[in-house]
Amino acid sequence: MDLHLLLDNLTNPALLFFFLGVLAVQLKSDLEIPPNSSKFISLYLMFSIGFKGGLELSHSNLDMEIFWSLLFGVFLALFVPIYTYFILRKKFSVANSGAIAAAYGSVSAVTFVTAVSFLELEQIPFGGHMVAVMALMEAPSIIVGVLLMSYFQKNKKDKIRLPSVVRHSLTNGSVLLIMGSLVIGFLASDQQARGIEPFTTDIFKGFLAVFLLDMGITSGKKLADFLKKGWFAFLFAIVIPLINGITVAIISSAFIDSIGNRFLFAILAASASYIAVPAAMRLAAPTANPSLYLPMALAITFPFNITIGMPLYLHIVQTF
Repeated sequence: MDLHLLLDNLTNPALLFFFLGVLAVQLKSDLEIPPNSSKFISLYLMFSIGFKGGLELSHSNLDMEIFWSLLFGVFLALFVPIYTYFILRKKFSVANSGAIAAAYGSVSAVTFVTAVSFLELEQIPFGGHMVAVMALMEAPSIIVGVLLMSYFQKNKKDKIRLPSVVRHSLTNGSVLLIMGSLVIGFLASDQQARGIEPFTTDIFKGFLAVFLLDMGITSGKKLADFLKKGWFAFLFAIVIPLINGITVAIISSAFIDSIGNRFLFAILAASASYIAVPAAMRLAAPTANPSLYLPMALAITFPFNITIGMPLYLHIVQTF
């Protein structure tokens, strides 16, 4: 791996604010981001990345690469939860295995946003349609996870209401906002887009830094309790994303030319959802343990991806 990529990433101010958040927890500081502010910043990031993606998409030619990208994204969202479920069943219950598999088949919008910022830092272009790919990958893995739990559940009395789970995953706030922003950005003219550019672009990295500070605080709080649960979950939260990211970084060269798009695919394959999936699992699998699948995605996989994962996947994409 090119060490300058790793160094650039580790000295990125946004990432350093993440570490500051983790450090604040270890020092037992009272530093915190108010919940309402945190939610607003999260909504802003989804809005900004969706709008800019739609704007880029309006300038792109709708070719076969975009079609294959969307198809490949859905395939990953269906395949990853299936194979990971059977690995997880060696140690965990049906409900926990299904919930974790759904989380790792789905994607992390915040990881995607951080990856976009990383590409901009390295001045590597990417396609606006990748925002649509990310949004499409949210729901299928949740549905697959629920179906796996339903099929393998011994107690059939605990029937899962699939329609309500599907509806909840499709109308999830982050999915709805990012897709709606994508459409609005696609319809907006260049002149109209320039009118809100100070909001969508100029302050983006500042808000990302504050949001990653909040993510660091949240991750730090969940890390200590999670480490008490044993090594299997910890290793799974690193090894599986690593396998997914590296594999996709290599095989995506068969039908995608853009380095930026291939890198984003690797990040999407390696990321795990800690927003959409936990919300859906409250409905679908109340017996699944959120103190297991939530820290795995947020406290282990997310930090790994944004520190070591991003420069590693970019190096592999550029090599193959």
